[in-house]
Amino acid sequence: MTHVLKEASPIDAKTIDAFRNLDVATVYEASGRKGYVESAIKPAFPGNRICGPAFTVQCAPGDNLMLHKALQRAPAGCVLVANVGGLYEYGYWGGMMAVAAMSRGIAGLAIDGCIRDSVEMAKMGFKVFCRGFSIRGTVKTNLGLINYPVNFGQMTVFPGDLILGDEDGMVVVRAEDAEAVLEKSLKRVAFEEAKSAQLASGVTSVELNDLEKVFGALGLVEEY
Repeated sequence: MTHVLKEASPIDAKTIDAFRNLDVATVYEASGRKGYVESAIKPAFPGNRICGPAFTVQCAPGDNLMLHKALQRAPAGCVLVANVGGLYEYGYWGGMMAVAAMSRGIAGLAIDGCIRDSVEMAKMGFKVFCRGFSIRGTVKTNLGLINYPVNFGQMTVFPGDLILGDEDGMVVVRAEDAEAVLEKSLKRVAFEEAKSAQLASGVTSVELNDLEKVFGALGLVEEY
């Protein structure tokens, strides 16, 4: 079989750039609440944001060989998205790998597993989302797959899908849906700004969201 496929055609660069400053929660809601990545995968350092097309990596448990191959093949601007076969407690990625990734213009790493050398990576500004940290070393003896669909935080990620992350979590946007989701996200931002202005003027969230009908249907009783 072929272990390493060619990278998927990337999403238009202008579309990716337009996503960079959008909140993950906004994009998730605008996409119809699709693409949720489980919350166990978090930013490795405060303030981390990640955005780019997925370059997917399937590693063997306890083995980071294919991450090294990904570093050789991945194009600038992509996000490495890695599955480690469910054996999380190894340091699959470290500081020297981050140096190599930054030299090639890789936008970051999203790994369903652990990393090490986190302080070093925070200082150099390399973006990482992961399950946690482990000093346990890996081996480099087993082949895996690159640019095949991978399971990532209970979400299937296809090569070229857009990966977004901030301190609230992560979302995956299918490559073919990116432009439509972007348009809906921008409309949602404008809608929420208008609602915020109403709340700031003193309108209650009950009034704004027409919740009296809901309370009435549920039989809410309150004292005055």
